[in-house]
Amino acid sequence: MSDNKGFIPDPRVRVREFRIGCIGAGMIMAECHLAAYKEAGFPVVAIASRTQSKAEQVAKRWGIPKMHATPEELIADRNVEIVDLAYPPDQQPDLIRMALAAPHIKAILAQKPLALSLGEAIALRDEAAKAGKILSVNQNMRYDQSMRVLKQILDRGELGDVVLATIEMRAIPHWQGFLQGYDRLTLANMSVHHLDVLRFLFGDAEEITTISRTDPRTAFEHKDGITVSTLRFPNNVLAVSMEDVWAGPREEGFDADNYIKWRVEGTSGVAQGTIGWPDGTPSTLTYASRKTTDGKWVTPTWETMWFPHAFIGVMEQLQYAVKSGEAPALSVADNVKTMALVEAGYRSMDSGRAIKLNEISINS
Repeated sequence: MSDNKGFIPDPRVRVREFRIGCIGAGMIMAECHLAAYKEAGFPVVAIASRTQSKAEQVAKRWGIPKMHATPEELIADRNVEIVDLAYPPDQQPDLIRMALAAPHIKAILAQKPLALSLGEAIALRDEAAKAGKILSVNQNMRYDQSMRVLKQILDRGELGDVVLATIEMRAIPHWQGFLQGYDRLTLANMSVHHLDVLRFLFGDAEEITTISRTDPRTAFEHKDGITVSTLRFPNNVLAVSMEDVWAGPREEGFDADNYIKWRVEGTSGVAQGTIGWPDGTPSTLTYASRKTTDGKWVTPTWETMWFPHAFIGVMEQLQYAVKSGEAPALSVADNVKTMALVEAGYRSMDSGRAIKLNEISINS
């Protein structure tokens, strides 16, 4: 049966007054950020990109009044209050530092991964704190509707004590061209969504074991194509995150069955669902609880989607942080912990053993 039971799949927009300058004009900015901001009524006042002609096209499409020739020129624009970055992680830190130094910039939204290394992420965290500026990281899967409702179910205790959680992805990412120059692929750029949302649901992991193999479809050199991570969280919660970026042959005429499925099992109930990204549909959730549904399956529903609607919540939490003075929900300090989990996964791959998170220092 369908029963929304007071769940809130999408956060309400509390603040929409701070002027945004967008850096980047690729798919994630053009199709997600700007679509979300238009729907929410967030004021986008300027855009810049590595390719000026692309920025011009995106500015025209979304009615952005000013197009800057370079990202540096946009950051210097005193009309911009929030810098929204959709830039490669090897180039992102320099732009973050430039924005931190600009007196008129109140906050920065950076992409994940924040940087190419944990050390660089820690440095950016500390530099933002020293500058007194808000630095937030776009871990947008936390604003996927099924993940938010699942979190509300868990917080209500409807599943009892969590025993096991799984995320199973069988889908083919579009690897951006700049990733070919990096020595890290799936764990840093795709699994990071799943590892971060597991932290959102269950707290900080105590240990992780990650194994990987190359992906037959990915032509450029890489070591982590298909990845499988097993994590232990507090209270003996086990979780498995699998990123199957091969997902079988996909030549013309082969029927595709791409999906992302998840499941959480507890002592009093079970919740399961899908993430709608591979096929462009809303994510789903259904659950049964001995405590609250008499063991019957209940299916809350919504019409919004991870892409693009989650990006409303991401920018809203930053706007609210600027207005209220509270820490953003997606703080850089919290994201460093996700970066540490990714780092631990790579260390596990390289060493062939479980890595305890207390082996990795994130103190400056």
